[in-house]
Amino acid sequence: MSHRDRKVVVVGAGAVGTTYIYALLQTGLADEIALIDVNPERVQGEIMDLSHGLPFIPPVTLRAGEYADCADANIIVITAGAKQAPGQSRADLIRQNAQIVRSICGQIGRYPTDAVLVMVTNPVDALTHLAFECLNWPRERVVGSGTVLDSARFKFLLSRHCGIDARNVHAYVIGEHGDSEVAAWSLSHIAGISIEKYCQICQACNCLEPHREIPEPVRDSAYPIIDYKGSTFYGIGLSLARISGAILRDENSVLTVSTLLRGEYGIQDICLSVPCIVGENGVIRIIDVQLAPDEQQALERSAGAIAEILDTVRKQPPSSY
Repeated sequence: MSHRDRKVVVVGAGAVGTTYIYALLQTGLADEIALIDVNPERVQGEIMDLSHGLPFIPPVTLRAGEYADCADANIIVITAGAKQAPGQSRADLIRQNAQIVRSICGQIGRYPTDAVLVMVTNPVDALTHLAFECLNWPRERVVGSGTVLDSARFKFLLSRHCGIDARNVHAYVIGEHGDSEVAAWSLSHIAGISIEKYCQICQACNCLEPHREIPEPVRDSAYPIIDYKGSTFYGIGLSLARISGAILRDENSVLTVSTLLRGEYGIQDICLSVPCIVGENGVIRIIDVQLAPDEQQALERSAGAIAEILDTVRKQPPSSY
C-alpha cells in the first residue's frame, strides 16, 4: 500500500481505544485515524485532547468518524465493550460484549471494504470468531489481538530473570488470551538457542526451575493491574500499535495474533493464538510447528475452553445494542 493510503478506524473511545490511538500517533504510520463510539460527546472530547498534541508528531488527520469510514480503511480496530471488573473472569464478559460486537459488525458489514479487522474486545478469541461469522470475510482478514501482549509479558519476565534485553528474548504464549493460555517453552530461545540450553550456559540459577514459575504471573498479570487501577490499557495499546505496524508496512512479522484454525495444530474451527506471519492483508501464513507433547495437549485444552465460551455466544438470542 502507498504511504498516503494508511487509514485506521477505531471503534471504541474508552481507555484501550484512545491509548492505542495515542501510541499509533507517535509512530507516524497512519495518515488518517477515525474514532467511532456510541457516545459522540466522548469522541469529541478525546479527539480534541489528542489533537492538541499534533504539533509534536508526524502529520495525521484525526477526527470523529462514522461507519462509512470503514469503506476505505486499511485497518478497523474494535475496542468497544464492557471493561473487565475486579474479580471478573474474561469468560464472564461474553454476555455483555457479544451483542456489542454483533451490532458493530452489522454496521461495518454495510460497507464493502478490503480492511483487516483487528478484534480487541474480550474475550477476544471467541469474539474474533463471532466477528468472522458475522462479516463472512476471508479468515486472514479477521484477526484478534490474541496473545501478542501475553507474549510480551512472557518476554519481559524472562528478560528480567535472565538479565537479558527483552528485545533479544524470543518467546511465545499461545492458545487463549485468558486462563488457559500456554507458555510455549519449546518455541522460546535466546541467542538462537533454547532457554534450557541458555540456562546451562548462564548458570545464574538452577536451570529451568525458577523459569517454570514465570507463566503463572504472565497469565494472571492483568488481575493485579485491574485491582490496582481498574483496567489495563498501556500494554495493549502498544501491542496494537505493533500489530498495526505489521499490517500498514506489510512487514511479514511473526506475531501471536488470534486467527481461525482449520486443521493447523490439529485444531478445527476455533480462533486462538499461534505464531502467524502478519502483513498487509492480515494473516499471510500460520506457522504450524510441532510442539512438545505437553504443550500440544495444553493447546487442545485451551481450544476446548474457547469452544465452550463460543458455544454460549451462539446460543444467545440477538438483541440491539
